[in-house]
This record gives sequence, structure tokens and C-alpha cells, in this order.
Amino acid sequence: MKAHCWVDDANMAALTDLYQLTMLQAYFREGMDDVAVFDLFVRRLSERNFLLACGLDTALHYLEILCFSPEIRTYLATLGLFAPDFLDFLGGFRFTGSVFAVREGTPVFAGEPILEVVAPIGQAQVVESFLLNQVTFQTGIASKAARVVYAAGGRTVVDFGMRRMHGADAPIKAARAYHIAGVGATSNVLAGQVYGLPVTGTMAHSYVEAHDDEEAAFRAFIDTYPETTLLVDTNDTLEGVRKVIRMAERMGTDFRVQAVRLDSGDLVALSRQARALLDAAGLHTVRIFASNSLDEYVIADLLRRGAPIDGFGVGTRMGTMADHPYLDSAYKLCAYGGRSRMKWAEDKSNLPGRKQLYRTFHAGHAVGDVIALADEPHDGQPLLECVMRHGRRTDAGRRALDEARDHARSSLATLPEPLLSRDEAEPPYPVSLSVGLQAEINACRAGRWKGVAGR
Repeated sequence: MKAHCWVDDANMAALTDLYQLTMLQAYFREGMDDVAVFDLFVRRLSERNFLLACGLDTALHYLEILCFSPEIRTYLATLGLFAPDFLDFLGGFRFTGSVFAVREGTPVFAGEPILEVVAPIGQAQVVESFLLNQVTFQTGIASKAARVVYAAGGRTVVDFGMRRMHGADAPIKAARAYHIAGVGATSNVLAGQVYGLPVTGTMAHSYVEAHDDEEAAFRAFIDTYPETTLLVDTNDTLEGVRKVIRMAERMGTDFRVQAVRLDSGDLVALSRQARALLDAAGLHTVRIFASNSLDEYVIADLLRRGAPIDGFGVGTRMGTMADHPYLDSAYKLCAYGGRSRMKWAEDKSNLPGRKQLYRTFHAGHAVGDVIALADEPHDGQPLLECVMRHGRRTDAGRRALDEARDHARSSLATLPEPLLSRDEAEPPYPVSLSVGLQAEINACRAGRWKGVAGR
């Protein structure tokens, strides 16, 4: 066993559930390789009025490079489950199918396909676990961040969440999802390097504590970083602000500190008092930045109560999706071999056939979605686009990160105001089924399968 293990391009094929591989071998034995269609969707929103689709870039990267290395095949041979000819087959395994998906940054709702995989059934099946893992997490975290950004009302939001997130992959993918959702910067250096995100960070309480005097700590730090943000609550918050003011008086035009940060206590009272002190000293351009267990609910309450805070560092509660840390996502077969397929289990059924999702607008606002069959004409803007064909990305699957951010901003602006609220919207956003899709469901129920599998 390796002492340290990270998921990387070489071993990600093994990041799957064992039953994906046992099914793949069974399909291989039976010679089942007709085209299948699988939908990835969320069954119910549960405390969210919308979701912000995210994770497609990771999914497409995975599908493009998916292969079973000699090391993976050697390990699989030790399990006693897989025959030599199947392991040889895995040596040449590649994803050759197509993917249809909504653009990253698109608001989506319960039951709507976020992506569809169209490929020989073994290929489409074996990718389920990884796709669910990445799209579910990134969509969930982007949706949480979108709520935080909205609550901040145009004020800066910075990602402080890495240290309490679940594992090493999560803060990297979360920082990307946050950027799409409108978060302004991250403290995560690796995410900044990998994705070209703005990074920010100044000091911790330990820096102040390491000095014999708080004001000496401030002076030393601004000697190195003149335009920094000073953390003023290590001892007495308001006295920390007064020390900043005294430094400004001594330094005159050389004083270039940008902000003070409050990280504890009554943020409403302290921010008001700090603002009054700074303004009385003529330091109107010095901003107030706040952190300490923030989320959309706390931020909205702070602003409702008139806290003069200019920006927020948001960590644990956003990074762990603390109020609702999961999505009820699913990846289900909806067509195989030219025939629609459905799961009938109560509360866990799915929609048959390849589909298209249409969004209708009135006066620039989204007013409802319709899930239709892929080849069924319908009014509205089609949202599912071909992002991969024959195992390679199309132009639609190569959009830049900032394009997703811009798309999210413009798409969220089209949502009805109640959907952006933290409260449950009544009525919820309307999503309906087309005439053709409803007929397909009825045909499945009656046992009359129609040939609408993936093309």
C-alpha cells in the first residue's frame, strides 16, 4: 500500500463503486454494447429554490482521459472477481460516447437533466459514480455560494473555507464553483494557481500574538504589505481600531491600509462603532471586512440591522453546505437499444428517453421550464447542448471559466425575485412535461416501447 494517495489522472478510473465494474464485466460477457442514455438530475431541491449547475468541466476531463492503467488492472486481478479476458478488455477501454448538458452556471430545478450521457451501455454505466460525485458536489456548493453572494448585495465575498472542508479535492473544486457563482476571491493558493482565480489573504491572530505589542505587529506588517487588511480583534476590537487610527495620524499620506477585519463579537455593534471611529478620523476609505461563521442567513441579518460592512470572508458554513450538505442526485438509465426505459419505484422514478430542456421567458424573466423529448419541437430556449461527441469535447464543452461566471450572473438575473430569497418560494418555479414526453411515459407504463433512444 502507498503511504499517501491522491486521486489523479492516472488512478481516477478506480474511483468508482465496485458494482460498476461487476456490471461492466457482465455486459461484456453478454455482448451488450448497444447505445444507452443515462440522465443525471436532482430529484428534489430540499431547502433550495434553484440549483446552479456546475462540475461539467471536471466531468468532461474525466471522460476524455478515462482509462484503466496496468496498476489498476493488477489490483483488480487480486479481487478474484474479474476474468483475464475482461481485464485485457479494460486495457483498451475508452469513453467514445456523447454528452449533452446545460452550461455551467445555468439555474436548474428538480427533475431536470443536468447532463445526459449517450454511449454504449458499459461505458455509460461505469462512469456513474465519478460523475455523480463531481457534479453533485460542485452543483451543491455553487448553489450555496450563489445564495451567499445574493445575500451580500454586491459586497465582496471571499472564500475562507478550505481548512474545514471535507478532503483535499473539495476546496479546489469548490473555489472554482464559487467563482462561477460570483465569489470575488479565494484564500486557496492552489486553486488560484490551477484556475487563475484571484487570491487574497493577510494575517492570522497568531501573527499579532507573536509580537509583544499589537501596534508593533501592525507596523511591522504594513512595512511589508502597505495596502493590507489589518485584523483588529485579537485583544480589544475597538482599541485595535484606535491603534490603526493612531498609525494613520503618524504616517500621514504614507498610510495606505485598505481595511480592518472583524472576526469575533457582535459584528453589528462593532462594525458601527469601528465605522464611527474611522470616519471621525477622516479614514472614510478604510473599509470594514467581517468574518466569523458567516453564511447567507447571518449576512442578510447583519445587513438588515444596518451593519456598515463592506465585505465578507465566508468559510465553514459555505464550504460544508452546513444547512443542507447534500443533494438528492441520481444517474438513471432512460433508454437502451432504441427503447425507452424507466424505473418505477415510488419516489424514485425517472423520465424515459433522450430529452431536451426548454426555458421560456417573458420580459426578460424566466417563467417556466418544459422537459421534452430530444426530437420534439417546443417553444422556448433549449438548454441542453452537445458538449462531447465521440469522446471528445465540442466547442460548447470548452468554454472558459469566466464565461461560466458571466453566464451565471446573467442567468440568475432572469430568475423571479422569490427564487433568490432564502425562504421557500411559493409557488415554486414551474417545471412541466411536454405532451410527447408524457405520451412516452404512458407508453412505457402500458409496455408499448417507442424507439427514442440516444442518437
